[in-house]
Amino acid sequence: MVTALLAVLLGLTLLIWSADQFITGAIDSARRLGMSPMLIGLTLVAFGTSAPEVLVSVVAAITDAGDIAVGNAIGSNIANLGLVLGITALLAPVALARPTRRIELPLLAIVTIGTWLLFQDDHLSAWDGLFMLGILAVAFTLLVRYGQAASMLAEEMPEPHENRSTGFLSLQITGGLILLLASSRLLVWGAVELALTLGVSELVVGLTVVAVGTSLPELAASIASALKGRHDMVMGNLIGSNLFNLLLVLAVPALVAGIPLNSDAITRDYGAMVAVTLLLAGLAIVYHRQGRLSRIGGGILLAFYIGYVALLVTGDTPVPAATLSAL
Repeated sequence: MVTALLAVLLGLTLLIWSADQFITGAIDSARRLGMSPMLIGLTLVAFGTSAPEVLVSVVAAITDAGDIAVGNAIGSNIANLGLVLGITALLAPVALARPTRRIELPLLAIVTIGTWLLFQDDHLSAWDGLFMLGILAVAFTLLVRYGQAASMLAEEMPEPHENRSTGFLSLQITGGLILLLASSRLLVWGAVELALTLGVSELVVGLTVVAVGTSLPELAASIASALKGRHDMVMGNLIGSNLFNLLLVLAVPALVAGIPLNSDAITRDYGAMVAVTLLLAGLAIVYHRQGRLSRIGGGILLAFYIGYVALLVTGDTPVPAATLSAL
């Protein structure tokens, strides 16, 4: 129990740190190659927010822990809207800009509901993964053209490090990528062990421990943005993160190894993700005159998340420990 918990905590810590190092090195290298801030924001910064989730899900899929891969993606989306946005709105009301209400939230709702159709054959194949990547490209194009994603991503770029040599940047990128892979492996191993020790399914551990852990950067960034008065960035960041989690974090492991789908993931958990997305869309309609999500709205989202986690904990059915030997 202690070893598994330490593995999860250490894996999460190294995962978040190594992702930051990898993306920072890549951004500095791109600057030196003359890439524009807008292009860097739309590629490296956008991918960087979901890099931990992608690596964890890929490692989980190739080590026969597909439930953790699915739980990580779906659970991160539920946590982003219920936990992260709920807590942020409780601390400071979050802006609901016109592009968010009219373009970004409806697009997220349509993609979330539409992607559910791919889950109906109990398996995500390589073809499903390709289709999801195509939908991501279309969705991202719409966000950039009609929403406020492009300007936000450009603003999120870290300050340049002019004094770093090419050799240092190469080491930062290579070392960050290696540590990303290693920490993902450690996290998945710890999550499987934790599920076995607690007698719960890997899906539930993926939906809770792993998903919340990989959502911590979004929580920290959202709270910091809200407290600094950058309320406009909070909603855009979370919507973009959810699109990437759904269409990239699940697509890449589907391409690499295919993902078998648990019936609970298709009904209970995907249903909860659809429900919290529609709940947020409904709150956006209710608060459209005020132009912001109030503390009451944040409390409603947080209450939804707490209720969902309570349902997971009380209603989970343990599964046999079939994957331990493979890890």
